[in-house]
Amino acid sequence: MSKLAVLVSVIAAPLPWSLRRLLFEKICGFKIHKTAFISRFALVAPFHLEAGFRAYIGPFTVCKGLSLLRLEECGFIGPFNWITAFPVGNKSRHFELNPERKPQLIVEQHAAITNRHIIDCTDEVSIGAFSTFAGFRSQILTHSIDLKESRQRCKPVRIGHHCFVGTGCVLLGGSVLPDRSVLGAHSMLASRLETPDYIYGGVPAKPIKPVEPDDKYFSRDTGYVM
Repeated sequence: MSKLAVLVSVIAAPLPWSLRRLLFEKICGFKIHKTAFISRFALVAPFHLEAGFRAYIGPFTVCKGLSLLRLEECGFIGPFNWITAFPVGNKSRHFELNPERKPQLIVEQHAAITNRHIIDCTDEVSIGAFSTFAGFRSQILTHSIDLKESRQRCKPVRIGHHCFVGTGCVLLGGSVLPDRSVLGAHSMLASRLETPDYIYGGVPAKPIKPVEPDDKYFSRDTGYVM
């Protein structure tokens, strides 16, 4: 993790957000829009942070080891999330089989990660615009052990735009949830699904039925749902 960001997070916690934001920008080199906000009780220590217009990170969320955390306009990360990665440049031989990996989290415009989730960003995790990583206690695992080679490997995970991921789901490395799709509660996404506009569910997740074309969630232009 960025030691400078940890230092600023801890020492500057009692200060008003406007001063903490200035310190993050000047000392850590972060790019934070003046309308964005990070809770004083969050530990946000990627090596680089980009937070756009009205981006938000809630209290008691931990983010460490990432090369990049990017929240686009109105990107939202709620409280009590645990977001980690095996950093690049580490002298360990872990992930030598994946030299191209990108340990980063991209939360596109109006996308949201709710609360109490565990997200492993050893390779890239991207959450598409207007998507909701909903409920609680879901996991994204980009890395695992290659049993054939007996080595650590990782693959990115992609959630398309206008998607909904239910509570208690598991998404494994290399998996893709297509645009305007639903992953039902307690499902496991273990592969690259191809067909958009579908409800998927089960272990492993399989297509159940198409989404209703008139459902307003899949065409809304704001991330916040009343």
